[in-house]
Amino acid sequence: MSVLAERFEALRPRLLRLAYSQLGSLVEAEDVVQEAWLRLERTAGVIEDLEAWLVTVVGRLALDALGSARIRRERYVGPWLPDPLVAAATGAGADPADRVTLDETVSHALLFVLERLTPAERTAFILHDVFGYAFEEVGEVVGRTPAAARQLAARARRHVVEQRPRQSGSREEQRRAVEAFAAAAAGGDLDALLAVLDPDVVMRSDGGGRVQAARKPLVGAGRVSRALVALARKFAAAADMRPADVNGLPGLVAVDRASGQVSVVAFTVDAGRITTIHIQRNPDKVGHVVLP
Repeated sequence: MSVLAERFEALRPRLLRLAYSQLGSLVEAEDVVQEAWLRLERTAGVIEDLEAWLVTVVGRLALDALGSARIRRERYVGPWLPDPLVAAATGAGADPADRVTLDETVSHALLFVLERLTPAERTAFILHDVFGYAFEEVGEVVGRTPAAARQLAARARRHVVEQRPRQSGSREEQRRAVEAFAAAAAGGDLDALLAVLDPDVVMRSDGGGRVQAARKPLVGAGRVSRALVALARKFAAAADMRPADVNGLPGLVAVDRASGQVSVVAFTVDAGRITTIHIQRNPDKVGHVVLP
């Protein structure tokens, strides 16, 4: 392996995390990073700051890919949810997706919120607020002045702050809420579910038209809990449910024993209660998951 290839491989996890944060898709992120490597191979001359050069190239490629991806997602069957990054609940033994750093700064809920931003706003927020790049560097990626890049990030930040939990609590509090949910859901316990769900909880399922999933979000503790009880009566005896970290936060992985179908469940917890439940079932998005 050449020196250049070694330097690129050392930067690959950070580049993948950047592209994944912009796109919400592991496959698309890997395509972007691979294209950056091909462009690096074709580049003549010496690059003084390799990381800065690669961040700019990956950021621009992901920005372009995000524009076309948004058009595809408008035609998507049912709710579109990001690809989940799954690791064992202890935080160790990550699946092959550990090539993307697993932490809550790119939580499933945040990536979903970012879908509502323009591609430029999303890119500016990710580069500055998540990765800490200066607005001069952000401007290079989005093709704006540093001042304009600052405004993009500020608009994105306001939207993100509005959607974030007010009292997300400690990791232990989040874990307890998820464990209570898992026990109640597995047992089909309606009262226990109502106790752990926020009154305005929203549950979304992504089957991508490939497998069975709700085509519209379910809203409200009553509707969500009744749906979960119905699912428990139908499938609980035929599925294994295991704790896992999903994008760095407590979540669950359910596996149908007969079909092997994997479902990854991500949660948002606010003041001890679950406010959002995202169930990823699309085989194209859970095929990389190594069961904890």
